[in-house]
Amino acid sequence: MSSNTSGRATVLVVDDEQRVADVQALTLQHNYETRVAYGGREALEKFDESVDAVVLDRRMPDIHGDEVLARIRERDDDTVVVMMTAVDPDLNILEMEFDDYLTKPVDAETLHSSLERQLDTRQADDPRLTEFFSIVSKLDVLESELPPSALDDSEEYAELERRAETLGGELDAAYDDFEEIVDTFRDIGRGSS
Repeated sequence: MSSNTSGRATVLVVDDEQRVADVQALTLQHNYETRVAYGGREALEKFDESVDAVVLDRRMPDIHGDEVLARIRERDDDTVVVMMTAVDPDLNILEMEFDDYLTKPVDAETLHSSLERQLDTRQADDPRLTEFFSIVSKLDVLESELPPSALDDSEEYAELERRAETLGGELDAAYDDFEEIVDTFRDIGRGSS
């Protein structure tokens, strides 16, 4: 995590709806240093090495959130990226390199919980945790949003399930409280249902 004068993590909130971005930043400013960008282009201008996490809207008119995510990953693979969007997820999210995916509307507690869990995982300095929770986020949101038949036909989805099971076994052996950590992570509401 980067250090700033307050010792708190820096979060960049990105949404093309100014009111939404401002409200999100206001709810986060009690726990984090916050920056706001009102679109993809501005997000890329404001993103630098001091940003610990990005709350990223997916559908924006100037540069789509998927493209912003890809460019962030090109520049820095360690920054937490939480997609927060009204875009219905599809199997295409399996290829995306976000850390968590929250379907709008998202309440302040859910957003705080997601950021806290993701930043804590980074501090644990175990890349398996980061990978595991990214996979679980994808699986959870797809299971809540898509019919089982769509998932049954996807080899990518089945492969991610297998990878999550393998990582889960390794992490369970490495962390005494792993089941509790997973339960806390899964309590975060990702889907709109």
